[in-house]
Order: sequence, then C-alpha cells, then structure tokens
Amino acid sequence: MLLTRDEIRFDFGGAQFELPRDRALLGWVFDQFLYGEVTGIQVGHWIHRAPNVESARFLARQCAQELAHIGLVRQIFDVLEVEPRPAHRWVRFLSTGLMGAGWEEHVCLEMALGEGYVLAVFYALIDTVPEPRIRRLLEVAARQEETHVAFGETQTRIAARSPRVRQHLLGMALLSLVVLRRLGVAAGRRLGADHPVCRQLPAFTAHVAAMSEIRLQRAGLLDAPLVTLSRLQRARLIAAGACGRALLPLRMARRPRLTSTYLQDPAIARSSVALRSSIP
Repeated sequence: MLLTRDEIRFDFGGAQFELPRDRALLGWVFDQFLYGEVTGIQVGHWIHRAPNVESARFLARQCAQELAHIGLVRQIFDVLEVEPRPAHRWVRFLSTGLMGAGWEEHVCLEMALGEGYVLAVFYALIDTVPEPRIRRLLEVAARQEETHVAFGETQTRIAARSPRVRQHLLGMALLSLVVLRRLGVAAGRRLGADHPVCRQLPAFTAHVAAMSEIRLQRAGLLDAPLVTLSRLQRARLIAAGACGRALLPLRMARRPRLTSTYLQDPAIARSSVALRSSIP
C-alpha cells in the first residue's frame, strides 16, 4: 500500500468501547459495514471490463472475499446480540452513488479511496473494541482489504499517467472527501459526544481525510496539499469531474472488453508460447 498501517491508524489515547454497554453503538457501526460488504459484489461488474486477465483474476478473488465478509459481519452481529438495520444515506452514497462509471473511477473511488476509508475504520475498531472474537474477525477482513486498497492504488497510478484522466479523478476524489466529512458529522450526531471513543470522531474523520490526501499525492493525482487549492478551484474540479462522469459510459462502451483482447493478453500469450515450445 502507499500508506503504512501505522500512518493510517489513529491514536484514540487508550479509549475503548465496552460490552454489553455499547452494543447498540457498535451495532450501528456494523450496519454501515454490512451495507458496504454487500455492495462489494459490484466488483463483479468490472471483471469483464478489466484491462487484462490478471486484473480480472484479482477482481474475481476480491468478489469472493467481499461475499465472505458478509458472513464475518453477520458473526459480529451475533456476538453483539443485535440485528442489522439499514445503512446511513451517506454510506449508501459513498458505496453505491459513487460506484465507478468507468474502470479508472472504479479503481480510484471504490478501491483506493473507498476501501481506504473502510480500512481506516477497521484499524480503529481493532484498537477500540475489547472483544477478542470481534477483533479476530476484523483482522481477517482488514488483511484482505489491504490487498484491495493496494490494487486500487496501483491501478490509479497507471490511470494518472493521462492528464485528462488525472484531472477527472482528482475532481471525483474531492467529491468523495466532501461526502466522507459529511458522514463523519452525521456519525458524530448519531453516536453522541459522551462516549470516550465517539467524542474523537471529528479528529478521526479529519485524520482519515488527511491520510486520503496523502494517498492521492502518492498515487499521482495531487501535486501539492489541498490547502494550496482555493475553494473555487476545488469547486471547479468537482464540477468538471461530475460533468465528465456523464460521458464516461460512452467512452467505456468504445473500449474493447477482455473477451476481445484476451489473445494478446500476457497471461495467455506467454502460456501459448510455452505450450508451443514444449510440443515435440
């Protein structure tokens, strides 16, 4: 990954949730996770749009992992002894409303950024939930999420080589960060400020946004800290990104699918050469 676990982690100063007192609070948190894991099956949409066989193979593995995470979150609900409820509207927007309109949007918005947000919350819960059964389940999911984020970062760096794509992705990434901050405010209102963990939500949200900004810089989308951009410049980038998003499906439709390019794919062409050379 472009950021280390230590960089992503937030210091809660030893504050922890307590069970059974906080089962309702944690139930609300995992309501959001459950929705995100269910929408993880959107990955399947991109398998036949993948640029090569290796990427398609990775996405197929990721799709299976996301489905498995649904079972992990269900186990956490069982430990908490609560039942899942609908996710917050900002979570639904981040997971579904910002579903990629093209391959570059998918790997940037959903994988590098979106799953980067999820990973930061996984780390936070591992540090603040004392129940060992829940922490073990979160560790399993976090290790797999790390590979998803890393794949998204690598693909985003490739996409950023095009100045046009780079500017578009930056605008959409800024929109994603705006929604992240709105979600942080909404979560703070829902969870309250009396709890020693929850009262740190504003600082935690700011930390996640700051780490996401560093990710954008290291992925090649951002040349300098966001503070160097005026509000007007940010608004223009977001507006341009949203307008360009409307045209992405048309450009994607013109791109050849994997079923048209597979014979030139290194994973297949290399195997074909090896097979021919082995025939006496």
